[in-house]
Amino acid sequence: MKDKSTSSVLFLGKKDDEYCDRAFKFVNDNFENVTSYRSTWEQPMPAEIHHWRGDYLISYLCRWVVPVSVIQSAPKGAINFHPASPNYPGIGCNNYALYDNASEYGVTCHHMAKKVDTGKIIAVKKFPVFPTDDVDSLLRRTYEFQIVLFYEIIGKILNGEPLPESDEIWTGQHHSREEFNTLGILRQDMSDDEIARRVRAVSYGMYQPSIDIAGFRFQLKVD
Repeated sequence: MKDKSTSSVLFLGKKDDEYCDRAFKFVNDNFENVTSYRSTWEQPMPAEIHHWRGDYLISYLCRWVVPVSVIQSAPKGAINFHPASPNYPGIGCNNYALYDNASEYGVTCHHMAKKVDTGKIIAVKKFPVFPTDDVDSLLRRTYEFQIVLFYEIIGKILNGEPLPESDEIWTGQHHSREEFNTLGILRQDMSDDEIARRVRAVSYGMYQPSIDIAGFRFQLKVD
């Protein structure tokens, strides 16, 4: 049986997520020294992270913006797995892909940098978006492709191979949280097509678009 890698790893991920659980297990099974922190959107980054020093930083669906000082604490590589193709950086990526009626989407592995989703791209996997896709179906397929890309890239590290260098570059707009929140607001002056695109883009479980009528908001329930 092959020994574990002696490299030390800081794994930053998302709480209560099955795909993040799988990614962490793979890292923990294959590296001797793993430090892990998992978060929700509301939780602040623990102060201990700022004191970590090691070899690799792996960010997988992490909810924190990682400071440069922490990125620089991983001299062998600080890499992030982004659940979108390079033309959809930042937040709300799958929502905007649906809003745009994109025919193709993907997942991206990239080096981390000071600004989120700007670092040099390591690898990209792309797949089709179907007219019947909604937020739920696109997210599920995205996460399946992302975990495969994760195994491939971490496998290269374990095998002592250099990380790939993709020719892909970041394009598209980094949307603010405020911009993303307005995507789910429907107004009377919008066309039927615009309303349909917004409904498709934001309807996900308890998260539903709202109707703005004369300054009053009413949540729309989409079956």
